[in-house]
Amino acid sequence: MNGAPPPAAEPAAGSRANVAARTAIWTGVALGAAATATVAFFIVRAMWKKRPPDETSERIQTLIDEANRLIRTLEEKK
Repeated sequence: MNGAPPPAAEPAAGSRANVAARTAIWTGVALGAAATATVAFFIVRAMWKKRPPDETSERIQTLIDEANRLIRTLEEKK
């Protein structure tokens, strides 16, 4: 009981391989989850319904186009 402590045991090579295997597994799981999330994002984005054109927005754009045309006409007359 009061003797010298036992010599420190060096980690076995098998435990290092075990750590590497677990790291590889969790890395694969993380990459799989990221790939799944990316695919889901693009599927939802592709299926998202586009808003129909708004009449007010179309009218505003028409007025802007007309104003730009009038400005060009005035600049040409100068």
